[in-house]
Amino acid sequence: MIILREIPYALIMFISSCFGVGKVTSKPPEIENLIMQGSIYEFKIKSIDGKEIDFSQYKGKKILIVNTASECGYTPQYSELQKLHETHGDKVVVLGFPCNDFGGQEPGAEKDIKSFCQKNYGVSFQLFEKVHVKGANIAPIYQWLTNKSKNGWNDKAPAWNFNKYLINEKGELIKYYPSSVAPMSKELIEAISMK
Repeated sequence: MIILREIPYALIMFISSCFGVGKVTSKPPEIENLIMQGSIYEFKIKSIDGKEIDFSQYKGKKILIVNTASECGYTPQYSELQKLHETHGDKVVVLGFPCNDFGGQEPGAEKDIKSFCQKNYGVSFQLFEKVHVKGANIAPIYQWLTNKSKNGWNDKAPAWNFNKYLINEKGELIKYYPSSVAPMSKELIEAISMK
């Protein structure tokens, strides 16, 4: 059964890379001091268990924010996100935001999502309550991630599930990764390991 789930994922990743689906976007090097409206550390967001998480606790670490879904072809990325959390948790905090904005691929309630992630992928990284990452009801954190007047340079919104935003130790958004970039990819690991 696991093999059947991994074959479509492998095929999706292959097709995505062949056709250049999505593009990694980086903070332009000429922007040394970002002018941001607000800070990532000001957010207080409810976890998947309903507890308030204060983002100020993440100061001094890189943060990888990912919009997730349980019924997507990219869902097996949960496994790599967990591996990233386990192997590089000293350098990066992985934060998952379940989202039903793309193809209705996250229809469950928070308790169902949490159970699915733990049972199928052993997820222990921080998951949050289900949010909208686009449209009229976009969550404030995604407003910050996708609006350059707030984050200093990026207007790229998630195009699908498992899009990733990397924030540096100073709280600056430095990279956007499309779904096709796997969490344990060389390029993402190198960005996390950079000083």
